[in-house]
Formats: sequence, structure tokens, C-alpha cells
Amino acid sequence: MQEPLDWTKMLVGEEEWIYLIEVVVRTAIMYIIILLGLRLLGKRGVAQLSVFEMVVIISLGSAAGDPMFYKEVGLMVPIAVFAVIVGAYRLTTFLMAKSKRFDDLVEGKPTYLIEDGEFSIDEFGKEALAQDEFFAELRQQGVSHLGQVKTAILETSGNLSVYFYPDKEVRFGLPILPKPYEKSFETIPSKGKYACTFCGNVEELNSKQTCECPKCGHKHWIVAIDDIRLR
Repeated sequence: MQEPLDWTKMLVGEEEWIYLIEVVVRTAIMYIIILLGLRLLGKRGVAQLSVFEMVVIISLGSAAGDPMFYKEVGLMVPIAVFAVIVGAYRLTTFLMAKSKRFDDLVEGKPTYLIEDGEFSIDEFGKEALAQDEFFAELRQQGVSHLGQVKTAILETSGNLSVYFYPDKEVRFGLPILPKPYEKSFETIPSKGKYACTFCGNVEELNSKQTCECPKCGHKHWIVAIDDIRLR
């Protein structure tokens, strides 16, 4: 015969109902401790999460979780963990302010992905950033080809900073809209300006010509465009 459904065990497990009150109290205390911890980290720790700061926040969250609902974990344990994490964060930020080399070691350096309307190939290869993902970021800022972009910098926070040419200075560049980008070829159909699909370098090429890019050595080209950026 099948045993009846035990609603008490389903809802509160092996504990008594009174333990829910303890969970509420524990959670409220940990909530206050988290707020105090974030306040001690300073505004930079909350509003601008770099990789280093993300590690700190995750560490605080991990330390806060268990004491909320595990009876065997005392509240002094996470308080000690919080004190160590916040102290280590303060010491690290102090050393970062004193030493540029240490700051670069912890935070990394901004990476120039585009310079003068072309990919910085060596720098781009250092980042775990797919070309499609990068193009999507640019398209969201109204960019249709690389000739509109003077400089694009990947910041240490992961944000992308883009500086544009004035409309009068826009040059021919590699199209980054999906449909034009798919229409690449090796043999040039007619004389004109073409952009290398790999590095964005623009060259004047003759028809019926197969040409290696002088900048990167690749052989696939797209018709370059010089449209101004839509805002």
C-alpha cells in the first residue's frame, strides 16, 4: 500500500516548522552583512565590476549562502570570511593604486581592437572575442562598416569604447552587416575598392585578379563601402 504524501517533509525537510523562523532570522542577518560588506567595498566595487571585482562579489555570495539555511553553519563563520575578503580587496586596491604594474597584473590592460578603420590583428587575437560577437556590438552603435570607426577599445571591464570618424572623414571599410559580409570572393569581379575579410585592410584591386592581402596574407575580399554612420 502506497504511503500518504508527507507534506511536512516535502515543505521543510527533516526540520521542524519552527526552524523556518530561524531561517528568516539568519537570512535577515546575512542580508545586513552583505549590505555592509558591499558598502565597505566602496562605490567602485558595486557599480563597475571588472573581473577582479566579480571574483570578490561571487566570493561574498558563496560565503553568505550556506549560513542562511544550514543549521550547522554558525553566523560567525561567514562574518570571518567577509572580513578576510573585504580586507583583501582593500589591500589589493591600495596596491593597485600604488603600482601600475600590479594594477595591470590584476585588472589587465585595455585592448585596441580597431585602429584607423582596420583590425589590430595581434591585439584582437589575444582576446576571447568572436568576430560575430564583436560585429554585433558595433552594429548596435550604428556602425555598418569599419571605415566609420577610428578606434575601438575593449576596456578591462569588458565594455567596448568606440570612437568614430566625423562624417566628412569616413573612409572605405569592411562591411559588417550580415548579408554583405557573406558575399566574399577570391577572384575580383571588377576594378574597385575591396576590403580583406580577415583584417579589414582596403585595397584598390583590378578585375579577374586573385590577390593576397599585403597586411595579413589572406585572399578573401568584400566590396568596400564608405557610407556615413546612421544615428
